[in-house]
Order: sequence, then structure tokens, then C-alpha cells
Amino acid sequence: MTPGSHSRRRFLETVTTVSVLSAFPVVATAATATHSKRAGSVGDTVLRWLDGPAPARFEGATFGVPWPRGMVKRGTGKALQFRLANGRSHLAVQSWPLAYWPDGSLKWTAHAIAGGHPVNSTLQLEVGASSVSDGVSVRQGTDRIIVTSGELKWEIPTSGEYLIATATRLGRISMQDLKLVALRQDGPDLEGSGSVSRQQFSSKITRVTVEQNGPVRAVLKVDGTHAGDGRDWLPFSLRLYFYSGSDSVRIVHSFIYDGDPEKDFIRGLGVTAKVPMSDKTHDRHVRFAGEAVGVWGEAVRPVTGLRRDPGQAYREAQVAGTALPALEGMAKAVRDGLQWVPEWSDFSLSQLTPDGFTIRKRTQAGRAWIDCNAGTRTKGLAYAGGAAGGVALGFKDFWQRAPTQLDVRGAATGLADITAWLWSPSAAAMDMRSYRAADGMDTYEEQVAGLNITYEDYEDGWDTPVGVARTSELQLWVLGATPSHQSFSDMAEQVANPARLVLTPQRIHQCGVFGDWDVANAATPARKLIEDRLVSQLEQYLREVEQHRWYGFWSYGDVMHTYDQDRHMWRYDIGGYAWDNSELSTDLWLWYSYLRTGRADIFKFAEAMTRHTGEVDVYHLGRFKGFGTRHGVQHWSDSSKQPRVSNAAYRRIYYYLTADERVGDLMRELLDSDADLDKVDISRKLPPSPARAAPSGLINASFGTMWGSLVAAWLTEWERTGDTRWRDKIVNGMQSIGALKRRWFAASAPYDPRTGRFSGPGDHIAISQLNGVFGVVEMSSELLKLVDAPAYRAAWLEYCRYYNAPSGELVALLGKDPGGQSQVDSHSRLTAYAAYHERDRALALRAWRELFSNGRFIKAQETTWRIDGVEVLRPLSEQPGISTNTSAQWSLAAIQNLALVGDSLDDAMRTAGILP
Repeated sequence: MTPGSHSRRRFLETVTTVSVLSAFPVVATAATATHSKRAGSVGDTVLRWLDGPAPARFEGATFGVPWPRGMVKRGTGKALQFRLANGRSHLAVQSWPLAYWPDGSLKWTAHAIAGGHPVNSTLQLEVGASSVSDGVSVRQGTDRIIVTSGELKWEIPTSGEYLIATATRLGRISMQDLKLVALRQDGPDLEGSGSVSRQQFSSKITRVTVEQNGPVRAVLKVDGTHAGDGRDWLPFSLRLYFYSGSDSVRIVHSFIYDGDPEKDFIRGLGVTAKVPMSDKTHDRHVRFAGEAVGVWGEAVRPVTGLRRDPGQAYREAQVAGTALPALEGMAKAVRDGLQWVPEWSDFSLSQLTPDGFTIRKRTQAGRAWIDCNAGTRTKGLAYAGGAAGGVALGFKDFWQRAPTQLDVRGAATGLADITAWLWSPSAAAMDMRSYRAADGMDTYEEQVAGLNITYEDYEDGWDTPVGVARTSELQLWVLGATPSHQSFSDMAEQVANPARLVLTPQRIHQCGVFGDWDVANAATPARKLIEDRLVSQLEQYLREVEQHRWYGFWSYGDVMHTYDQDRHMWRYDIGGYAWDNSELSTDLWLWYSYLRTGRADIFKFAEAMTRHTGEVDVYHLGRFKGFGTRHGVQHWSDSSKQPRVSNAAYRRIYYYLTADERVGDLMRELLDSDADLDKVDISRKLPPSPARAAPSGLINASFGTMWGSLVAAWLTEWERTGDTRWRDKIVNGMQSIGALKRRWFAASAPYDPRTGRFSGPGDHIAISQLNGVFGVVEMSSELLKLVDAPAYRAAWLEYCRYYNAPSGELVALLGKDPGGQSQVDSHSRLTAYAAYHERDRALALRAWRELFSNGRFIKAQETTWRIDGVEVLRPLSEQPGISTNTSAQWSLAAIQNLALVGDSLDDAMRTAGILP
């Protein structure tokens, strides 16, 4: 019986197998009586809001739902329709497939619901038809695409510079000329004498693709570059998301840095639009999100605070953002003198650090800026408009990615500009140069010597940022009037914390997805010790992000590798001990922790890491395309470029939970990256070894750090499309590993990227702890439930049983003890896997002893203390000796052990003397 089978059986007993068409329907239009009676088939699919309460303002949402194998089958009958029960009413749902089980039944479905209506704190997915009022529609023309939703009509050109040419509300153009902008500087900011020149670039569209056409959600993908000054650079890919019932468009913006780091300095990078301003200037308004729920709001021409009082009704109307009453009723002295009140045309909010923002304004270009106010952290939303309507624009992680900025220009003119600066032009230019010189490291021998002291693998020319990317999430509203302070605050919350529907950990676990894990459970003293340690470690890292300010445009979402207790700092400036870059599966640690707990703070931590590691730590063009960079001082500074960092295993959980198309693109990019393994010889600095030799046309590939890091992309593509060539490539690798003489204990073998097969005798013996810590454990657990690969199953179980085995057992198996085993505690999950599948209780107890071999992980609270005073920059809660490698791998081992051999934990702890 598999882990969690009892709960899964209960779940399945409450459901009825249903059929869907091979092409899953986009949205319901009608439902048969039979389907209506089957509402109980998804009756357990209750969704809640990630942050708890229902959002005050809802702009639509998309979420993923898993299904047990065989439950939702393809068929030839009427299409299965979904809707969401929202109290006594129902919300329309647009649905599509995300993944299939090997038998063709649906494994994951994606669902979108409309915005603009009140929602309850919990919703329930049901089978049944639903109607869409004022749905989204898409009409394609020869040179533009028209998206209509309610009162709004959006015109998207298929070429040129504008992402959206116009947005019309009830016949009035309320926004126009939405485009991307980039400011280039040909050198760093001045350091002494010299000069720099700047050029402006704007978006140049090369392709627009309609990916979904409604009626609940429409998605357009726009590809292009930034053009200007006779060149194209900074390729971008973004998506426009339109939801029925929403006044906004969600923009997911991705760009790749492809400049010369010595010459191409980004001075500003943003999204800008024009706002027609038809109201009198005293009825025009600018809003900025302030601290927490706060709002800063002022008129272009204020009537409050004047020497003469215009009257209470006029003051209240302007503060509220509504049109002033007829001027005939205004105090005559104010009415006559209104022309002398300055019109403030330009406004700017700059968040240059994660700890502070400033707001300034000026009357017009060429005049001095004056300071308005300042604060610490803002949610990142601006508005420009008036009583006749306007535009609000902002983006997620605003202060976390400082330096950022929001600008309104020309508010006193007939056409204002509103700009969201992903990189603030008020900050220093973005410097992508290497942080170091070669410093005499001209040969491999010298580079290895450097590696041995700083742990960074330096090689001239390999520390390039060319090809790294960044994704940002923006929201743009086209409104019929200036929003109230409360409404604007609710909008800002939507920007900073988009409303997200999620399932309970129990509901996800019942479907048997993502391998070996169980729902967090501290019901016994033994389990409580493990669960407390897991929680303590997570919460320490949540603190570390804030304590050590792990923020910034390129860095937010990553964590550091190793701590320096002497300085009470992470080793941010010491080679390979600095940024972690997914080393030892930090991403998986966070995602499995979320799956087990459903905690919002862990989800957001993991989400930020997924956005970072899949973009910044991976190359998306150039000679290293498809590979990631090992840990280093800069995210791209280490010369070790490997698939273990670009690993799709680190993205797929987020993809299935959210149906995020950008992450889907990132995984698909990796499908053929094994064909380029010969371009990056990972072992080039190691002494020659016959074990690493490979015939012409083949590559010596390790089973874990290489092949094990590639299979996640192939598995995901097979799941997403049903294309069996990816399954066959996986099985070829599995079976050929199993056919080698030493199987997994050969550690590597010649590999053919065309077939996915390993070859050669595989008679050498090698053990590397790295082979098992980059997702291959999780992938093997999933794959062995999906494919029939008996040779690999035997090889994997053998490796799991013997990796941590006593020396005598290894000698009996291999003829010698190869040595090289380390990270005994993190590899205890291999022992647990063998114990579970071979029903070996003695082996299960050994797995727990191995996990306990690092004793400091049992009672973590005793090792955390407070440090303040002159020893530190700010007071800290410190865990001396903390290491991300150890934290991630110990936690993953504990999670898998609990799922596999949790029934032996009490005995193991009593035997070890941990519990009486």
C-alpha cells in the first residue's frame, strides 16, 4: 500500500469517475442532467484564499487542481464542465488541462474565474454548467487584435512599438500608447572625470499570439525587443491577461539581458502609458500607495489649504477624488483667484532602497522638484486621472526589488504619462560587470587553487550575465473615475499580494502527486520534535531575508549559502559561499514545505525563489543557454554552468499549483539542453580519468547532477502534452542505467543525447554525494510510479539500500568500500525509500539513526540566540553554523522519511535516547 493510501482511498470512495473530451473544454455552455448529478464527484475540492480572508477587491484568478489517477478520464461523451460554488451563487469557470496521467486521465486541470464580484472566504469546485455575463471576447484583425470585456475595449497592435494602442471605456479613450521603455548608458556613473551618454529605447513587437480567447480569461503573448539608436537589444516576452468583470489587465513581463556589460548599462527599465486628461485641473488627481494600507493623494490644482476657504463641499470633494460642485457656489475670492494656484504637473515616487521611499512633485519640466513626503515601504501603485476616468499602474514586489519608481508626468496637460520603472532612472545605472578581475588566475591549476580558498570556480569570460533574465508582474487599471482612498488601497493590496485560490494540503496529497510527502502532523511527541525542527528552520530563513536584506532587482528570491559567525554575516563576498542559486535543492525544500503546511508565507517565499532561480540563475540565450550557474558572489559569477541549477524540478510544483505560463515556458526551454552538454565540459578542471571518457558523439554524464536534472523537463512535457517520445527518452535512460554492471554505483557513463541512453560497461565504482541532492530522489520516486522500468527500479533500490550501508555490506556488494559517502543524514531518505518498498523495519530504524546523526537538528531552539549592540549592524536572531545546504537537505530528508517510515519514528527515537 502506497503512502497516504488510506486517505486517498476514502477520497476515491466519495467520487465517481467521469469522462471528458480529448480536447478539454475551455468553458461550460451546457451541462447534461447526468453531469449535474455528478456534482459530488468534485465535492471535496474546496478552495480557500492563500492569505485567509476573501480579497476586498478581486480582479480574477487562475489556479491548478490535481486529480487521482483514473478519476477524470478522456471519453466521447458530453464535455465535463466546472463551476465554483460561491455561497448560494455560482461563478463561471474557464478550464483547460495541465497534465495527464500515463493512462490518459487528467492529472492536473487549470481553472480561471472572473473578477469584479464579491467572493466568499471559501469556494467549492463543482461539476456543472455556468454562464458568463459580459465575458471577454477576442477578435483578430489584419494588424491588430481587439479584446472586449464589459465596458472596456482594448486594441493590441501586432507590430510597432505599442503593446496596447488604446483602451476605450464606453467610447472614451481612457488610455493609449502602452509600451516598454529602456534607458541605456554607455558607462557607469561618473567616478571622477569623463562623461557618459544615454539613449532611449522602446518596445518593438515581432509577434503577438492569442493563447486563450475567453470567455472568462483571454491571454495574449507579445514577443519583441527594445529598439532605438539603430540597434535592437533586450529581447522581451510578456503576456497580457484579461479577466471578465475586471477593469484591469495583468502584465507578466520578462526580458533577457544581452548587452555588453562593459558598455551597456541600464539606466532605466519600465512600462509606460499615456492618459488623456480632460477634466479641469482641480478635478485631476494623482494617487500613490503609501505604507501598509495608506494612500497619498493630491489634486493637480489643490483647493485645500488656501488662504481663502472655498467651502467644505469643495474641500471634501477634492480629497475624495470626485468632481468639485459647480464653481458658481464656490467662495468668490477662491473662484476668482483659482487661476493663481499652481498646477502641479509631475509627480514621482522613488523607492531606491528596500527601507525607504520619497515622493516629490514639480509644476513643470525645468522647474525645481519639491519634497512631498517619505516613508519606508510602499506596495507600488500609482494613479493619474480625474472625474472622467484615469489609469492606475503598479507592480508586485515593489520595495523588495528596489531601486524602483513610479512617475506621473504632464498631469496638467492634455495627455499625461504614467510609468512604472522596474529599474529606477533615479538610481545608479545597473552595473552588470564582473565584480572581480582574473587576479592571476590564468590557468586551470591557478583557478583550482582559488576555488580551494574561496570556493568560487573562476574562469575569465565565464562570469558573464549575457543571457540571464528577469520576470516582473504588473497590473494596469483603466477606470471610469478617480478611485476613493479605500478603493485605491484595496487595489494596491491586489498588486502586492494578488488574490490566489489554493487547495488544502490534504486535498493535494490525496491525489498522489509530487512523490513522497505527507501533511504536517505533530500529533505524537516524536513527530513534534521533527515538525518543530522543520518549522524552526523555515522561520529562521524567513527572518534572514529581512535581517540581511536579501532584496534587490536581481537578487530578491535567492538566499545565501553559508554563514560567517565571526562577522555575524552571511558570506556574501566569499566566492561560492555567497548566493545559493538552488544549491542542494533549496527550491524543493520550500515547495514541499508549502505542500505540507499550506502556509502563505512559505508559498510567497517559494514563489519569489521560483521567479528568481528560473530566470536570473539560468541562461536563456548564448553559449550557456539551458544551463544554470553554480553558487557565487554574483548570480552568474561562477564558471560552473550546469543543468543541476536550471533543473525543471524546481519550477514544476509552482507551475501546477498556479498554471503560470511563464514558468511553463522556462521548463520547455530545457527540453533539448542535453544536446549542448558537450559545449560546457563540467569536468574540464579535474584530473583526466578513464571513468569520465566518452566515445565521439557521446558525453560522460553523471546520473544525478546531469541526467537527474534533465528528466524533470521531459517528465513535465510528457505530462503536459501526452507526447510519448519524452517518456521513451526517460525510460531509455532508466533502463540503460539499470543495465550497467555497477548500475547507480557507476555514478556516470557515456550518454547519447539523441536517444537518452547510457552505454559502456559501467564497471567502475564511484560515489558522489552530489548525485542524490539535485532532485533525482524526488524524480525517481515519481517516475517509478508512472513507468515500467524494472531494471532501474532494482538499481535505484540497491543504491538506496547501500549508499549509507556499513562498510562490510558495501564490500560484499561491490568488492570494495569506495568511500566518498557524505551527508549521511540527508541520504537517510534513500534508506527510508528502500525500507518502505522492501518492507524492512530494521532498515527503517537505520534511516532514522542516519537522520539523527547530526544531533543539532533535533532541538533547534537551543541554538538560536539574539545578538545586538555594537557587534552588528542591527539586532539579529542568529543560528551559528547555519548552512543552506544542510538546512535544505536535512529538511527534505525529514519530510520524505516521515512520509515513508513515519510509523517507526517513535521506536527510533526511544532507541536513540531522544525520547524516554
